[in-house]
Amino acid sequence: MNQQESNANPLWRVGLSAARLLLGLLCLAAQFSAPHPVHVAVTLTALVYSIHAAFGLLLGGYQRITGLALLSLFLDAVFFLIFARWGYDPGLWLSSGFFLFLMLEGVLEHGPSDLLIVCGGATLFLAIAPWPEAAPLRRLVLFGGLLATGVAYEKRRLEQQLHEARQEADRHRAEAEKARLEERQRIAGDFHDGPLQEFIGLQIQLDIVRRLLERDRSAAMEELQRLQEVAKRQVAELRAFLRTMRPQPVEGTDVVAFARRIAEEFQKDTGIPVRFTSSDASLHTSPETCQELMLILREALKNVQKHSHAGRVSVSIQRTGRHVELSVDDNGAGFGFSGSFTLEELELLQLGPQSIKRRVRSLGGELVLESRPGQGSGLRIRVPA
Repeated sequence: MNQQESNANPLWRVGLSAARLLLGLLCLAAQFSAPHPVHVAVTLTALVYSIHAAFGLLLGGYQRITGLALLSLFLDAVFFLIFARWGYDPGLWLSSGFFLFLMLEGVLEHGPSDLLIVCGGATLFLAIAPWPEAAPLRRLVLFGGLLATGVAYEKRRLEQQLHEARQEADRHRAEAEKARLEERQRIAGDFHDGPLQEFIGLQIQLDIVRRLLERDRSAAMEELQRLQEVAKRQVAELRAFLRTMRPQPVEGTDVVAFARRIAEEFQKDTGIPVRFTSSDASLHTSPETCQELMLILREALKNVQKHSHAGRVSVSIQRTGRHVELSVDDNGAGFGFSGSFTLEELELLQLGPQSIKRRVRSLGGELVLESRPGQGSGLRIRVPA
């Protein structure tokens, strides 16, 4: 367990420290209750260890102090070996309990490598300095150590997976926040360049009409009729603008049906004729692909309305193998550059609509933008179905 996670679980540290103190006191009490003389050095060692355990409990766990966690595990292991070999422990109950505490401490607070070192050292010690009663303890150290090491390894692996998942979640959150910011900026820019400018112009023209009414009533009436047509056009544009802002629920995955509906709405709102073609009566994709393709189509048609001054538009949806191709052509003014450019070339030259390029990249698709200044433009998008 790393330092951050240990700080997030203080009860575990306190519980381990309390268990360490209890085991130390039990070992000390066993020395005093022995029916025969015992090693004074072992009794002093148990006393010093109990003081060490009490100090750790007062600190709330040695893991709170960087560098002491591994030292504490080493001291626990040394005391276990000393007491198991020379302490008074009939039936090896205290030694077995202490070893299980060591394994629990290793699994909760350390990694598999630390556990492997402790178990390897204990196994080597028991092999070098054997005594007749130690056979059950040797088996416990061997098999219990292997089991605890495996558990610690699996725990470390799961912690690593959790860490990677958190990093991935953080990355996705950052990308989502960036996308939301870009979308807000795009909406603000679209509103400023579109409806807001139109209404500012309408306000200026109304002020002109007010002045005309004072001098030439008939001219003012003609201007009012013209402004009425402008207002109707602005209402249609604002309606189209709001429709692009409204989330479009995807009840199905038929891109042909959705694209046809978007083309019809565009023609109704703007008055620009749209020719829609498709080689398939229906064409189904994943919901995510369908949603993104329809947002791309809406954005492309919106750009045609705002910038191209086109008299007609063609929209096409086709299936080519395992891909879907979306094409949008118009006979408007085209872009400020001439030629045919791929997505990579547009990125390099910093040309083309940013939001469309971003959505095509997210789908793993291809894009070709054709510009014919004064004659129109064409957009070709190919994405996996």
